[in-house]
Amino acid sequence: MVFSVIIPVYNRPDEIRELLQSLTTQTFTGFEVIIVDDGSDNPCKLVAESYREELQVRYFWIENIAQGFARNFGMNLAKGDYFVLFDSDCIIPSQYFEVLDKAINTRKLDAHGGPDAAEEGFSNFQKAINYSMTSLLTTGGIRGKLKDPSKFQARGFNMGLSRKAFEATKGFVDPNRGEDIELSMRLKKSGFRLELVEEAFVYHKRKNTWQSFFRQSYSFGQNRINVSRYHRDAVKLVHLMPAVFLLGWIMVIGLLVISYWFPAFSIFLTAGLLVYSLWILAVFVHSTFINKSPWVGLLSIFTAFGQLSSYGAGLMTEWVKKVFKG
Repeated sequence: MVFSVIIPVYNRPDEIRELLQSLTTQTFTGFEVIIVDDGSDNPCKLVAESYREELQVRYFWIENIAQGFARNFGMNLAKGDYFVLFDSDCIIPSQYFEVLDKAINTRKLDAHGGPDAAEEGFSNFQKAINYSMTSLLTTGGIRGKLKDPSKFQARGFNMGLSRKAFEATKGFVDPNRGEDIELSMRLKKSGFRLELVEEAFVYHKRKNTWQSFFRQSYSFGQNRINVSRYHRDAVKLVHLMPAVFLLGWIMVIGLLVISYWFPAFSIFLTAGLLVYSLWILAVFVHSTFINKSPWVGLLSIFTAFGQLSSYGAGLMTEWVKKVFKG
């Protein structure tokens, strides 16, 4: 046994079916699968058991403790030398473990993180969300396209660490608020080698609605501040970009009113409108080119705008709480 795959799940048996089906197509088969059903009312035990002839699957139902601690539960039971963590809404390309095995051995990695992508069969909305979460024109550029892979902070939907690294760090210390970023930072500070393995990507089949996507983006902004409670250096200048984006378009709206009464401010209004117009055009053209669909390009304007604004709002709100409440 080389790899132990840990999958926390909550009320999503259909997603588990798709994920397990993708694992049956792997070209590298030295792995076990541990499913941790985290207090589900709609458990996936029958789905897991239906794949026992094709995969080495172990299933556990536990009282709800949130995904970070559910992953710890699975890793404590794992038999492999290296633990790979997936979210239940991921689909794994057939060469994932072959690629990862090579990267770990050639680059001497103790831990890794991988990017996410949209599969051809995803809906236009899912592709637009994926663009918003992975593009250099949003916060996504820092997720999976770094020039220096050692600066990458792994995300829980697609990351892994060695048994040695897990035993030294004890895994996640926060249940569900940027716990993956916190662990990434702690692993590096403990001397373990964590890098981006760009070729070890997953198809992230998000099931968001507009409302849930923006709410999730808001929580991501909050999570970045939450991680700073563990690590003072968690918030970098680049993480403030969504807050600047949000404050910028609010200022433009304010200038629309002010310039009516004070025409001299119209030059600032024109500059602001130009900046945001160029960004909107860039998002549309870039997403259309990548996804080969102008409709996805159009949707991407709204998902990217909402994602940046929501993240910025969450970050500023949590920062205020931290300053005034400690």
